[in-house]
Amino acid sequence: MKFDLLAKDPQTKARAGSITTDHGVIETPIFMPVGTVASVKGVHQRELKEEINPDIILGNTYHLYLRPQTEILEKAGGLHKFMNWDRNILTDSGGYQVYSLSANRKIKEEGVKFKSHIDGSYHFFSPENVMEIQRTIGADIIMAFDECTPYPCDYRYAKRSMHMTHRWLDRCIAHLDKVPTKYGYDQAFFPIVQGSTYKDLRQQSAEYIANAGAVGNAIGGLSVGEPAEEMYAMTEVVTAILPEDKPRYLMGVGTPINILENIALGIDMFDCVMPTRNARNGMLFTAHGTINIKNKKWADDFSPVDEMGHTFVDTEYTKAYLRHLFAADEYLGKQIATIHNLGFYMWLVREARKHILAGDFREWKEKMVKQMSQRL
Repeated sequence: MKFDLLAKDPQTKARAGSITTDHGVIETPIFMPVGTVASVKGVHQRELKEEINPDIILGNTYHLYLRPQTEILEKAGGLHKFMNWDRNILTDSGGYQVYSLSANRKIKEEGVKFKSHIDGSYHFFSPENVMEIQRTIGADIIMAFDECTPYPCDYRYAKRSMHMTHRWLDRCIAHLDKVPTKYGYDQAFFPIVQGSTYKDLRQQSAEYIANAGAVGNAIGGLSVGEPAEEMYAMTEVVTAILPEDKPRYLMGVGTPINILENIALGIDMFDCVMPTRNARNGMLFTAHGTINIKNKKWADDFSPVDEMGHTFVDTEYTKAYLRHLFAADEYLGKQIATIHNLGFYMWLVREARKHILAGDFREWKEKMVKQMSQRL
């Protein structure tokens, strides 16, 4: 994997760059649609490619390990072939899923024993076998196995957990050297900064992660319920330490405003279920604010879903029709809203990139944050 830093915004820490892997170029800043179980919910791969057009999507190690299971993925020739996606894929390590299963898991130094949410069977994740699982899934970018702490989190717990994440990182690195890639292309490995919302822990963790010398770095344990101001404060602490010549990935973030504010702090990569999950509940993100399409006010609004026309659904359907589909509980409504939201997120990060390259990102960001804060 190669990262080229192409431009820095003069008034913020925003950067424009490009990541090159064996599956193509990823222009940064980038948003990665979440394809948890080898599918971006409600979207065909053709629509994903031709309309939403992301350079990279995300798959989930925990979910793919349980279903369809790694042996099926290996027989298929890896996740790219299994789901017919010839662009980049990143897999997260399952650390976040294990964290969210708090009632059904036991964390120890060796790893995590957890109960499947599908059939209640017991499984064990260690730094070593998570590296093997991700090798078999075959993503272009794979993540270290970490523990994601909850919010709020006791300082002593956050500190213990952070040190364990660092020890697990060392085990991931040692084991990766012994496990060759499987499908004839390289896999890039990113470690993850932890430390909850404690500045001193985040600094320690960022230094440890930076010293690991990986080709890219991630920030985890944010967007877990803390106020946005705390997220921004921790991101700022960490980006000041992580090397400038490597991509920085803020995991699980977030709203369109969160994304722009974190781009301004020097983040290059994002993923979040928000555009797809909120779409299925009738919330549309636009450059002028958010729309709850279920509201009665849209019942006779025959204007396009979004005049800006980021994808075909924006101009082919009206707000009144989309509201009707939601009222009638038709699947098509959720699909239209999902394609719209993902198209909007892709437009937003690409527009941010244009303004970074043009040198006027800060003014544009401030205007956009104000506009997008509105409820329409």
